[in-house]
Amino acid sequence: MANNIGGTNLILYIKQKVFSLTDSYNVFDENLQPVYRVESEFLSFLSKIHLYDMYDNELFFIKKKLTFMFAEYEIYNGELLCAEVKQEFSFFRPRLTVTSSYGNFDIQGEFFDMDFDVICNGALLGRISKEWMTIGDSYKLEVANDKDAAFFTALTIAIDNCLHNGNKN
Repeated sequence: MANNIGGTNLILYIKQKVFSLTDSYNVFDENLQPVYRVESEFLSFLSKIHLYDMYDNELFFIKKKLTFMFAEYEIYNGELLCAEVKQEFSFFRPRLTVTSSYGNFDIQGEFFDMDFDVICNGALLGRISKEWMTIGDSYKLEVANDKDAAFFTALTIAIDNCLHNGNKN
């Protein structure tokens, strides 16, 4: 894992709702104030997940691509494709690549795919840590303050789906 992100960082907590018919998450700031909510579509053939602000404005949506080997997701801002997340072949440690309008990232995980560094051109831009001993998936997202927190939240959801929902088409 890389070193510090540097500067002042924004910390968000992403908590999956357990008793829900669809994948849904609430996103909170450091003071546990809600900032975003995430809802997936019910009975969608290819998974489609929406990220909303607290005023119900859609900020991003995440769409699963039909693949046969490794999971791939696309992140859209309106109709604009802004990122592709691809699971890569790797022994023991999860690895994903992201091609995006925010830069190209390498997502490097630890052995049990609990913690991930978001690296762009060798610089650490963010860190995603899965919290232990929780019901449902819960993550702590730490990102440099000058970065788009909503995009990194959508990226975290895409990573969670790549690794934990696998390639279930």
